[in-house]
Amino acid sequence: EDASLQGQKEHYHRDADKDKCTMPCEMTAKLMRDEKHSLCSNLQHTIVSYTRNTRKLIRDLIDEQQKVSEFLSSQIIELMAKVNTLSSDVQRSNSDIFSVKPMESHGKDCSDIQETLGAVSPKIPSGIYIIQPENTDHLKQVFCEMDYMEVGWTVIQRRTDGLTDFKQMWSQYLDGFGHLPGEHWLGLRQIFNIVNQRNTRFQLHVSLVSQDDTTTYASYDNFWLEDETKFFAIHLGRYAGSAGDAFRGYDQEQNQDTAPFSTSDVDNDGCSPFCTFANKAVESCSVNQNNTGWWFNQCGKANLNGSPLDQDLSTQSHIHWDTWTKNGTLVKIKSVTMKIRRVEIPNLK
Repeated sequence: EDASLQGQKEHYHRDADKDKCTMPCEMTAKLMRDEKHSLCSNLQHTIVSYTRNTRKLIRDLIDEQQKVSEFLSSQIIELMAKVNTLSSDVQRSNSDIFSVKPMESHGKDCSDIQETLGAVSPKIPSGIYIIQPENTDHLKQVFCEMDYMEVGWTVIQRRTDGLTDFKQMWSQYLDGFGHLPGEHWLGLRQIFNIVNQRNTRFQLHVSLVSQDDTTTYASYDNFWLEDETKFFAIHLGRYAGSAGDAFRGYDQEQNQDTAPFSTSDVDNDGCSPFCTFANKAVESCSVNQNNTGWWFNQCGKANLNGSPLDQDLSTQSHIHWDTWTKNGTLVKIKSVTMKIRRVEIPNLK
């Protein structure tokens, strides 16, 4: 009995201990589950809120970037319009510097006009004059530069701002194109009429200006052209200057003296069937140099009528005078003027 009673007491104590532990453990587990659920719910809510805020921020950034891009595009368009307007204004102002209307004075060429007017006026303005070379039956307007070396120069070519397209065919190079106070080509026929007058000899002067405004020149003391049946082949006398003799180059293959004039549609450049220029095979020097006209000879070191390729407008130096170098590097040329004047022939007095 004592043993049985002792066993009952132990069983009772175990059941009592069990009853005392059951409620707190279940409550603790429930509290832990509730706390876990709350934490998960809060975390999920935080993530959703953060995601929404992030999406809104990205949308706002995209909208802001789009507004900035549209603003910059409008500014660029406006700036380009202003640049075009400014370029036109500059061209007009450059033209206004010189006389736009032809002077009343006539002569055989600008040298003849300067000699005539110099007898009555110490200062003769540069500008557009009317000339009529010997053995011609028509008048022609030309630009006369009267203030260089105090003699009259007839400008036969000028490149300054790129506003005149020198990609022209044979007929345009025959008769001339451009704007006389600005960029222009006088025309092969007119140049021929001037330099082939009787008892005259003409000097050719080439003035070059680099991109950094350095100046240089090349001069030839006897310049004349053959007639149209010989495609106005060029002839040059003795060279003088600081730019180098690019017309004759460094060897006979590069010599453009006596070369006929060529354009993309009238090819006289000597590349038959092709020649090697700048380490590549070339069939037409004119086509290779963007359809411009010049006295090419396989193709040579000079092309003052060169035009930049359409895809290289901002990088390629298009006016070629490849004997003008600095520290072994070709100088990039910004502008050029070709002009001619009469020179005295001692036997004709």
